[in-house]
Amino acid sequence: MFKDGIEPSSKAQFPGVAARAGARAGLDTDAREAWDRVRRRLRAEVGEEVYSSWFPRIELDGIHDGFVRLSVPTRFLKTWIQQHYIERLVALWQEEGSADRVELIVRTAVMRAPGATPMPVRAAVTRPAAPIEADVATPVSIAMANPAEVANGSPLDPRLNFSTYRLGDSNRLAHAAALKVAHAPSGSGPVFNPLYLHAAVGLGKTHLLQAIAADGADHGRRVVYLTAERFMYGFVAALKSQSSLAFKEQLRGIDTLVIDDLQFLQGKSVQQEFCHTLNALMDSGRQVVIAADRPPAELDALEERVRSRLAGGLVVEIAPLDDELKLEILAARIATLAHQHPGFGVPPDVLNFIARNCGQNGRDLDGALNRLLAHNQLTSRAITLEMAETAVRDLVRSSEPKRVRVDDILRVVAKHYNVSRADILSQRRTANVVKPRQIAMYLAKMLTLRSLPEIGRRFGGRDHTTVLHAVRKIDGLVGTDRVLADEVETLKRLVNEE
Repeated sequence: MFKDGIEPSSKAQFPGVAARAGARAGLDTDAREAWDRVRRRLRAEVGEEVYSSWFPRIELDGIHDGFVRLSVPTRFLKTWIQQHYIERLVALWQEEGSADRVELIVRTAVMRAPGATPMPVRAAVTRPAAPIEADVATPVSIAMANPAEVANGSPLDPRLNFSTYRLGDSNRLAHAAALKVAHAPSGSGPVFNPLYLHAAVGLGKTHLLQAIAADGADHGRRVVYLTAERFMYGFVAALKSQSSLAFKEQLRGIDTLVIDDLQFLQGKSVQQEFCHTLNALMDSGRQVVIAADRPPAELDALEERVRSRLAGGLVVEIAPLDDELKLEILAARIATLAHQHPGFGVPPDVLNFIARNCGQNGRDLDGALNRLLAHNQLTSRAITLEMAETAVRDLVRSSEPKRVRVDDILRVVAKHYNVSRADILSQRRTANVVKPRQIAMYLAKMLTLRSLPEIGRRFGGRDHTTVLHAVRKIDGLVGTDRVLADEVETLKRLVNEE
């Protein structure tokens, strides 16, 4: 899968205790002292209470050619700081004279090469074009980036390539499609357009997208890899600096556009520009690759025409990891950690315990290994099954199934079919209400322990025979109607994720 199976956010480094110390040791004295001064001034400006709530977990990853890279452990923290303090951080670094640009990224729980610097993406080609008017109404804060540089792409992690991607039944189709796109020769038409990958967090979407960007360029294709956030920042910054034409034409003058985390695309004007860019590239025979955490139909924030265009390509889901693939990922990751921390190893019984019990994605595995490494190095305790059970106890999945509520079902079904909860519970018998009502009753019977009379009472006081009729009807249709069967499976998944 992703880099030995773990998907980075922007992308992937190891914030374990020992790794953080190594990363800081890779910074020169001037950089560390400048960062200490920036933090002291920030603490004095915002006050101890605000500083201790939001800023202690920011780390300096490096300074390179006037470019500062800071990292935080969660996407929420990154978004909050970008919305409230990124401009102040940029100003403080500029006053230090150390740098004039700042990028804030999300690190994950597995290692970062000490002193690593961001790897720039190959530049796209700029061509003149006719003006395109757009007004901006988006809450995104601008990270003082040069719009032309943003259009050149987000930094690539050189470790995220096809050779480090671990394969299993859950991701084999996505990997094959990504490889086909990346290895298409220069000048050839698109293979699947767009190629749309979706999965929950930590399952390797970003790894595949960065591998496509790296390999595509090696095969002579002009490729730009962008996160949705960076696309937003670049477009809004370009409008503010009156350089939007160059920004747009850089994106439209390439062979392959790769967009990550599309679910974060916000703002009507930004979405319109994304749609124009998408249409322009696809209509001219250029390749588009996109990843998000849900299928196109569930990207409610996007306009219907965008969702429809995305759904018209090859849509591939990356499923949760099975135990065999988890063991492969763990083994590869431990080998890398052992290279950085000689003597570090994990016994087979502990590996099996983590694979069976510690989550469904690479980030969960990251967290478990992070705990083991920290306990081993800070306490000098050998890694045993007993120690592992203590170290990762809060990561162990509950053996009790999730309790599904009828209210959860009503909310999910109403949203999916664009009707109100009141409509489902009403006496209305129009087709657009009857179908969601019967499906909701069916799901209530399948996913909860409530009896037919109890379900009837929750659905507007209906008789149990009405519920039984709905359950039997949907059960029969699911066996013959493939489209409806897929809808029901999607609704089951959405309810369980509530």
